Amino acid sequence: MFCLFFLTQFLCFAICTFFNKKKDTKTHITRIILFIFSLVFAFSGRCSDVYSRNDFPKGFVFGSAVSAFQWEGAVDDDGRIPSIWDTYVHSSDGPTEDIACDGYHKYKEDVRLMYNMRLDAFRLFISWPRLIPSGRGPVNPKGLRFYKNFIDELIRYGIEPHVTLYHNDLPQALEDEYGGWIDQTIINDFTAFADVCFREFGSKVKSWWTINEPNMLAWGGYDLGVSPPMHCSPQFGIGNCSKGNSSTEPYIALR
Repeated sequence: MFCLFFLTQFLCFAICTFFNKKKDTKTHITRIILFIFSLVFAFSGRCSDVYSRNDFPKGFVFGSAVSAFQWEGAVDDDGRIPSIWDTYVHSSDGPTEDIACDGYHKYKEDVRLMYNMRLDAFRLFISWPRLIPSGRGPVNPKGLRFYKNFIDELIRYGIEPHVTLYHNDLPQALEDEYGGWIDQTIINDFTAFADVCFREFGSKVKSWWTINEPNMLAWGGYDLGVSPPMHCSPQFGIGNCSKGNSSTEPYIALR
């Protein structure tokens, strides 16, 4: 659009200059000078839709990201148990993420695609119900091995791993036990989960993200009720407001 604008200005100016009926020499000289400046300005730079890595500051990181629930699939494989998102998508006749992109089985193919795209970094997400299926207690060794293999594969291709600890897939067991993010018990359980992640992956992962879009966790899950755990008040919510309080719970969840 930048180039198109100036090319249009250039053409209009050219027409006005060469087809103007005035014969005043001074006027023509002025217009010719302006014409030259317009020509130089229009063609001196590249169009704004043509970029390369050189247009970005040194150290700028090109990367991509994904949530485990949207990418991994394998919802019943190797010890994983349901999350609140599994419960949510299976509560209707709509699509599920039981297979998703099948990243759990095809992560090596995906890393090669990232490498071919020349990504510098990739932000993955450690699925709580895959790593610690019950929300607390023993670590699932197969889930642990998957994330270690995935991180190693990224590093092998020169892609820096970034990790998100939570992307709204609370183990359903914790939601059933005490209500998840609106109960202070979640603080201890999430801290224990984070400690496992730091201990097991911290030697190879230097960039950590705590909670993905916490505002959406509160707004969608506890105000409008359009995402799990679907809490809301009838006068505010959009979803099925059978439980919750839109006036208080969003703030409690983010405390």
